[in-house]
Amino acid sequence: MDEKRVLKEFSDAGALLDGHFVLSSGLHSSRYLQCARALMDAKRAARLCKALAKNVQELITKPIDLVVSPAMGGVIVGYEMGRQLGVPAIFLERVDGEFTLRRGFDIPKGTRVLMVEDIVTTGLSSREAIAAIRAAGGSVVGAACLIDRSSGKAKIGVKLASLTQLSVPTYEADKLPPELAAIPAVKPGSRGLK
Repeated sequence: MDEKRVLKEFSDAGALLDGHFVLSSGLHSSRYLQCARALMDAKRAARLCKALAKNVQELITKPIDLVVSPAMGGVIVGYEMGRQLGVPAIFLERVDGEFTLRRGFDIPKGTRVLMVEDIVTTGLSSREAIAAIRAAGGSVVGAACLIDRSSGKAKIGVKLASLTQLSVPTYEADKLPPELAAIPAVKPGSRGLK
């Protein structure tokens, strides 16, 4: 699936937004990809994740035993990636700001894990999720995301497969271009504005 088709899937779902957005990283952007809207259609989620699973299998040659994703954004894509790859899928949750396993989930020592997210921008949550997986006993063989907003610049410590890489400028709050500063900021992600 090429970039044009991926973006059409997001656009058709009303998931490709333009405006002034605060990303979960705290950075500001004029474009936002609302993965929850793209994934709310099970058929669309299956199409996107089937293409992503193909990319994963081409990039990551080691066997995968388990998919682990960070909640909230990664839960649906993680589940569907597990289904596409034929392996179980579980998720991490934040407790007191740290990713941890709950709900009876565990990772047996040495389990080969694919960490899956919806969007990677700076790679911070990916690195935090990978650290939590390793602390629980998993061996992270790679990672995957639907959209790599860093255009391959985010360093997460393992190979990262994506459907597409986008280069969308992001800005610190005190370094906004005038046209972005003139628009009220919204945070459509799961963490909301404080």
